[in-house]
Amino acid sequence: MCGEQRGTNGTEHTPIFVFNLIMSSYYHVLGEGETMKFQKLEQIPRKNPNVSVKVVEMGNIIETQYMSHKNCKQTIQMLKGGEQFVVCSTGEIKDIEHHETRKDNRKGLYKTFANIRSIVNTNVVDINKVRWCTLTYADKMTNSERLYNDFRKFNMRFQRYCKQKGYDKPEYIVIMEPQERGAWHAHLLYIWQDMKAPYIPNNDFRSLWGHGFVRIAKLDNVDNVGAYLTAYLGDMEIDEMNEIDALKAVGKQCKVVEVENEDNKKIKKAIVKGARLDLYPANFNMIRCSRGIKRPVAKMMSQTEANKKISDATKTFERAIKLIDVDNNFEAVIIKEQYNKIRNKNQ
Repeated sequence: MCGEQRGTNGTEHTPIFVFNLIMSSYYHVLGEGETMKFQKLEQIPRKNPNVSVKVVEMGNIIETQYMSHKNCKQTIQMLKGGEQFVVCSTGEIKDIEHHETRKDNRKGLYKTFANIRSIVNTNVVDINKVRWCTLTYADKMTNSERLYNDFRKFNMRFQRYCKQKGYDKPEYIVIMEPQERGAWHAHLLYIWQDMKAPYIPNNDFRSLWGHGFVRIAKLDNVDNVGAYLTAYLGDMEIDEMNEIDALKAVGKQCKVVEVENEDNKKIKKAIVKGARLDLYPANFNMIRCSRGIKRPVAKMMSQTEANKKISDATKTFERAIKLIDVDNNFEAVIIKEQYNKIRNKNQ
């Protein structure tokens, strides 16, 4: 099973600054006073070459994060029991607010999706060794505990199937997805480490699952699988939404995409970007992994060292923000960049 924390082999632990940043933003959201601001910068400022950068290597994807200044001063102190904290600058005691749905805490969901992207990209470096699968229920199955139990049994059957066919044992990353009608289904990646992904007939896969419609397919023309799949998981088809939500969505973040139906025929469907995010329950572990799944490696290094790592990669993303901590009289510029090692620089 994989959680939100990185491994200990060559990775860094979350510093107190990052924890303070998350918590300060948290009680700002609760309306307890404007303690921290984030301002998007239209132009990317020049970096101080003497400041180290954080580099996260995730398979074919490399992310760098530059921060002009670090605030090592503790801004909050958790109290015994974990339900309250003290704001160090004012002495105020505040309650930790618990959210019943992901809609109430989008920040936590975005963090989870970022974690999914990093794990997927770390492990998918050759799409020829991967199969992208969907498992659904014929009936309206709303029990998430049963979902994980059914998947565990299915995976055992699939591993036996692979052994009987002479295939290597694949690793997996499984992500659970809620539907508008309250039902659940699962998306998963099977990843073969030392062989090309074998052809699995859809009928065999459906028999092994035994609960409803399935789909197993290869990934074509995708060089950032993590970004592709997390976008897929957040979007929702118009046909799936209730009538009121569908009417509200018209003209807002809608697009038409080409997908395959149950007969593996390509059809066009209208989707709403990000509409599924509100359906995820709070505190639900939506991703699980097999033991052989690797974690991304994060290290602090000089900009000279970082530039060597990205020298042959294509920059695909760049953003700069200014962080302003009013209570602690602190400001910093954060620059985040993403590079793809297999994308053609001429694209």
